[in-house]
Amino acid sequence: MNRRGLVILYVALDWIAAAISWTGLFVFRKVQFEGLELTSWLSCFAEGRYQLGLAVIPTFWLILYALAGMYLKPVKRHRILEMGQVTWTSLVGVLVLFFALLLDDAIVSYRQYYASLSVLLIGHWSITMTGRLILTTRTVKKIHSGQWKFPTLIIGGNDRAVKTIEEIQELRKNPGYEFVGFIQANGSDTQLESILPNMGTVESLESVIQTQGIEEVIIAVGSGDHAILESVLNVLEGLPVEVRIIPDIYDIMSGSVRMSSIYGAPLIEIDRQIMPQWQRSVKRLMDWLISGLALVLLAPAFVIISAFVAFSSKGPVFYSQERIGWHGKPFKIIKFRTMFQDAEQAGPQLSRTDDPRITRVGRFLRKSRLDELPQFFNVMKGDMALVGPRPERAHFISLIMERAPHYRHLQKVRPGITSWGQVKYGYAENVDQMIQRLRFDLIYIENMSIALDFKILFYTVLTVLRGRGK
Repeated sequence: MNRRGLVILYVALDWIAAAISWTGLFVFRKVQFEGLELTSWLSCFAEGRYQLGLAVIPTFWLILYALAGMYLKPVKRHRILEMGQVTWTSLVGVLVLFFALLLDDAIVSYRQYYASLSVLLIGHWSITMTGRLILTTRTVKKIHSGQWKFPTLIIGGNDRAVKTIEEIQELRKNPGYEFVGFIQANGSDTQLESILPNMGTVESLESVIQTQGIEEVIIAVGSGDHAILESVLNVLEGLPVEVRIIPDIYDIMSGSVRMSSIYGAPLIEIDRQIMPQWQRSVKRLMDWLISGLALVLLAPAFVIISAFVAFSSKGPVFYSQERIGWHGKPFKIIKFRTMFQDAEQAGPQLSRTDDPRITRVGRFLRKSRLDELPQFFNVMKGDMALVGPRPERAHFISLIMERAPHYRHLQKVRPGITSWGQVKYGYAENVDQMIQRLRFDLIYIENMSIALDFKILFYTVLTVLRGRGK
């Protein structure tokens, strides 16, 4: 079974558990509260309320589990994680269903409320937990037996790396690492060559990860080698890999090592998730809903703006341009055209306040930020978010990274239509301003939250209404 099939199996088990628990609650209420004879309980299934609940309630549970991130990384789930997430989501979900469906006039006693709540909670929790624990246990056994493996790359080839690999290979329960090779961190650590193939230096790290399909990276660089460690982490930023560091004795004594597996080697796991999973899910759901609503409500504005752009100068109404987005992947950003056609025949150029390439209509669109409206399509596709660092072209990213290599940190989130940097600076006119704007985007990334997104959206609306954009 592949990983997509594993997700489908989780979804199927959760749907069945939700359907069984709802059926049990419905029959319980009929027997206990309405005096229905147990021998005639099959007649319950013909009722419209039961059938409607069977269509809606399992879907509710699947959405709740998806928001909690319970279908992400299915092969990395373990039993303690299942127990914690199923317990919390069951409590939240049952309370929502209780206040939405179970508070009705048919019940005349609080004891009936408590009984309904208990039956639904215990029934749903136990059935869901049983199915998930069986599936998770089966997955963990496949990993421990070596049937499922994760392509792993070592960065550094010193003695600590050799000892750690030997320790991992001697473990009674295989953690799933499939060592593909190692990258020389400082150009001299080559002790691993007797065990693993040498795959080059840090400069070739990104290409090796992409060509070899690497999923796990273990960094065997001393914590004192700050320059090497920073350069490696800058390259790894934005790449879809899990990163762990082999600790030295100072890290262990200072409490930096947090054990995540009783049987595994001691490794520091770098958690690069900025927001809790439920907030990331809500943020994406909010992006999709608001963008869809905006495209419907602003359809007349799209028609009017398109007409003005078409009559302002020759050329298409919409303008698409390749930008670099999430995890460094290129995509086509869509905007209303604000410049004369073929405005960049001399190569990539940033716009200026008095740029003669901008049309009169384009100047108004830029000042009011209305030229960004078509990017709601990018948000719907998943290339962008409502709020996030503005995506740049590869040409300017290379210029920025010559002076600010930490720009890669921006690529670990989806780029946005607006951002804190965009609110402060708007369109950057040179690389210096792009680097200044970078500071605000980094602050945003390190403090991401749903509340902060709403704050930035509020200030963006004020900027549009006041026409203070560049």
